[in-house]
Amino acid sequence: METRPLGDIGHDSSILTFGAIALNFLEQDDANRMVEDVLDAGVNHFDVAPTYGDAEVKLAPKLNEHRDEIFLGCKTQERTYYGAWGELHKSLERLDTDYIDLYQFHAVTRYDELDTITGDYQPEMSQGDHDPGALEAFREAKEEGIIGHIGLTSHGDPSIIRTSIKRIPELESVMFPFNYTLDSKEGPEYDYRSVLEFAQERGLGTLCIKGFAKRSWPEDLSEDERPYETWYEPYDTEEELVDCFRYALSQGMTTIPSAGDPNLVPDILDAADEYEPLDEAEQERLREAGRDHDSPVPAP
Repeated sequence: METRPLGDIGHDSSILTFGAIALNFLEQDDANRMVEDVLDAGVNHFDVAPTYGDAEVKLAPKLNEHRDEIFLGCKTQERTYYGAWGELHKSLERLDTDYIDLYQFHAVTRYDELDTITGDYQPEMSQGDHDPGALEAFREAKEEGIIGHIGLTSHGDPSIIRTSIKRIPELESVMFPFNYTLDSKEGPEYDYRSVLEFAQERGLGTLCIKGFAKRSWPEDLSEDERPYETWYEPYDTEEELVDCFRYALSQGMTTIPSAGDPNLVPDILDAADEYEPLDEAEQERLREAGRDHDSPVPAP
């Protein structure tokens, strides 16, 4: 599988990242087999989070066995200093590892969250109670060798992501939505291309979430009626998955995390293995198709 430099981090990531949330929906034996299949396909970048059910625990056996082969990304939605330290240690325990290659501020969507992370937002606190924020915990963990690199993920407004890049100089990667439907739409709320370009200017690795997202699930469809264990309705035919993969990678994205449902992983692995860049005419064809689709990213 093709690899690309993950920004200036010094690691070449496979163009497909394994979204380990898929393990949450499998029994342990099946989870073990999926990890082996993903590694055999050439994937070297894994992404997991404590909010993904028991995915950390189910990843642990094979992570331990193949630790040198896996660039491990993990995340926290804790925004305070002590909260981030606490969740980091819980993840290390659940993953049965002593370090995480890329630790990320997870799902930053509001400016007050960013203020708390950087230690600039202290509501109703006296000076002596000042919390330095999760960023300080990340800095200390990096100095101690518990984490290797610092990243951020967001499903939010593009302006929040750009501001985060400016305010957190330690960032080395950023994960954000991108697909041809979003790229076909006008308006600042869809301008994730500006995030991609800004991240590239800063030498950040770029991870594409919602790369396989078709649209939000219909409101009249209950969770039990959904055919996939994903937060959005995914593209699911072989041709559609290939188109999604080729479009995002052709824009210069470093890597695309696989969709969360384990049933989609084999076809997405095939799409990654067969990757070829799209020419401009093919890209415009997909953008034109995307103009009639609803955005898969909820409006801020």
